[in-house]
Amino acid sequence: MTGFEPTGGLSRNSHGQVVRELGRAIVSGELSVGSLLPNDAELASRFRVSRTVLREAMKTLSAKGLVVPKARIGTRVTERASWNMFDGDILAWHFDVGVDEDFLMHLYDIRLAFEPAAAALAATRASVEEIEALGQLADALGDADHSIESLAFADLRFHLALATASRNPFMRTLGGLIKAALVGAFRMSSLLPAGGRGDEVRASHMEIVDALRARDPAAARLAMEQVILTGQERARITYAQEHGL
Repeated sequence: MTGFEPTGGLSRNSHGQVVRELGRAIVSGELSVGSLLPNDAELASRFRVSRTVLREAMKTLSAKGLVVPKARIGTRVTERASWNMFDGDILAWHFDVGVDEDFLMHLYDIRLAFEPAAAALAATRASVEEIEALGQLADALGDADHSIESLAFADLRFHLALATASRNPFMRTLGGLIKAALVGAFRMSSLLPAGGRGDEVRASHMEIVDALRARDPAAARLAMEQVILTGQERARITYAQEHGL
């Protein structure tokens, strides 16, 4: 087995911890694609959990596409193409272990494919109350006391609320992807002070709200595209700065 170790003393109800430790080890490459996981007895001993907890953890990892059990062979780490990249845990684990610029840009590609469409739908489907709530969330982005982290989560609340206001259940299920993209990008922007960014972010998001109030799908789509493209460019610049490129 590779060098990964469980963190801390785990209880018999540590299903989530087992999933996280093994998931991160797979995503990081410590448990390489095509490799076999140790047998149940070794894993149960290593994580100090029951066989039942371990089996449930394996089912969870299998549902995420990370592993596949093979009768009389064992549980094998799958090819990356099989991983469910819309899964919020898998996305978060990528940021935990470190992502490259290509990964970041792929995330923004997907956001550009879906979120402008959600904004356009919200322009025709959202209730007046939902639009006003979005206005309040956009206004809160301008709070001068925001840290990088609090600004990221304020931004996340806006985008999740807009996905809900689209009244399309498929849009709302993209919440894990949106969360990983926003929180991960803001985490990588730690070199940049939050002060001064809030006003810029507030203004760009208020343009989306104004389009919703006007019931203008085209304007809502365009405003959302601009928000995502601006974030993409900021992420690209920050990545280059942090990696000396």
